[in-house]
Amino acid sequence: MGKGFFQVPSAHNEPVKSYAPGTPEREEVLEQYNAYYNGNVEVPLYIGSKEIKTGNTKPLSPPHEHQHVVGQYQLAEKQHVEAAISSCLEAREAWANLTWEQRAAVFLKAADLIAGPYRAKINAATMMAQSKTIHQAEIDSACELIDFLRFNVEYMSQIYAEQPESSEGIWNRVEYRPLEGFTYAITPFNFTAIAGNLPSCMALMGNVVIWKPSDSQVYSAKVIMDVFKEAGVPDGVINMVTGDPAMISDVILSSPDFSGLHFTGSTFVFKELWKQIGNNIHNYKTYPRIVGETGGKDFIIAHPTAKPKQVATAIVRGAFELQGQKCSAASRVYLPKSTANEILDFVKTDLASFNKPGSPADMSNFITAVIHEGSFDKLAKYIDQAKADDNAEIIAGGGYDKSVGYFIEPTVILTTDPKYTTMCTELFGPVVTIYIYEDKDWADTLKLVDGTSEYGLTGAVLSADRYAIDEAAKALQNCAGNFYINDKPTGAVVGQQPFGGARASGTNDKAGSAQNLLRWVSPRLIKETFVTPEDYRYPFLG
Repeated sequence: MGKGFFQVPSAHNEPVKSYAPGTPEREEVLEQYNAYYNGNVEVPLYIGSKEIKTGNTKPLSPPHEHQHVVGQYQLAEKQHVEAAISSCLEAREAWANLTWEQRAAVFLKAADLIAGPYRAKINAATMMAQSKTIHQAEIDSACELIDFLRFNVEYMSQIYAEQPESSEGIWNRVEYRPLEGFTYAITPFNFTAIAGNLPSCMALMGNVVIWKPSDSQVYSAKVIMDVFKEAGVPDGVINMVTGDPAMISDVILSSPDFSGLHFTGSTFVFKELWKQIGNNIHNYKTYPRIVGETGGKDFIIAHPTAKPKQVATAIVRGAFELQGQKCSAASRVYLPKSTANEILDFVKTDLASFNKPGSPADMSNFITAVIHEGSFDKLAKYIDQAKADDNAEIIAGGGYDKSVGYFIEPTVILTTDPKYTTMCTELFGPVVTIYIYEDKDWADTLKLVDGTSEYGLTGAVLSADRYAIDEAAKALQNCAGNFYINDKPTGAVVGQQPFGGARASGTNDKAGSAQNLLRWVSPRLIKETFVTPEDYRYPFLG
């Protein structure tokens, strides 16, 4: 056991580098990107101490140049998933019993490795695998993952310090035990930081983990595993498997030792996993914890007093950064009739200043490719439908081309129907739909915003009228777990804006906060009595 009340280093947000022309970080990341682009990586399964190559592989290609192969990743079979479960259970006792400051040191070292020698690697891998611009890669795969690792350690120390009161003659204390069995992390393609955080925050609290990254994020997932290994995460504590998601989940969720799911991805998949866990509930040794962050149909509503240029910037940044492939991306916008034309003119001017979608290696590009052909085809279908429908028109963009990469032009749809398909359906791409309301209908439009979507993730109001802001904050309290005033609805920062939403958007356990870490422990209260009674009689008996 540790012999001291240790204070962890104070967490701070990692400074974002500029990557401006001529800076050393720009040259370093481009050099690393080119090395990856011209290389051929082999991504194994990470099970215990073994890096397993199954011989059954799929190619890795950049979304912005889908015919160019940069590596392969392995497809697991049932036996590999079973081996990962066994590896977890073998590693659990030693890891769970390791003193907390030793676990803290491992992940603090991981943060420093990413901040230093791995920064260009993880950013270049994210640019390559997920087609992120260097700015989006820097704020995600470097800075946000560093922040998650450092702030989680600080939150862990705060949780452990939270102790009950003790009355005379007794000592009450709480220990925050890891969950029994093993946990399961399923992570998405769009944020390398989420991919690193979900398994690591559970492991930090003493749990052992099987991690299944998205097939479209495997390239940068390998860099994360390289960091974890160098940081000293013991074998078997975090096991990474890739392959058929249904098979992997079936094997894991059928194990009686399964104790928790940490998920970020689609709403449908999360609901199906929840149902599967429920169907298996009698098989488990303990009730599994279920934490999920899923989709969003995130909104911007502008009040007539909002400055048009500010609204336009919130739309352009909120809807089109990372090609709209953020669960927080602005995808439905409500504009007042009095200023709508001016706002939309600013939006069109901004879009006209973009280069055509291209490679993130060209750092003049604001827009690159969507993640894969399935996403491309889905978005193209909705764009074509908007072109054909009488109650919608495309006022900017609308083009697409997948001959080289999965490129969708930033597209603005204007509809006269507030319940038009693209006002309600999560598209996950660079498509935003605008509805114009009469200024006098502000209050009714707030009700419309609240009632249009099944989701409740993020939203934003822009206004110069404080009464209108207060009215919106109250009317929209249930449809956005992260609510932004006079800003875009994206860009949550660890330690500042804990992230998550309710309704169909998830369990709202707030990644980047102590609330999330508390889901991965099972507290035990210990009461110690110093002078033990020897007579059963209470005073009332006389």
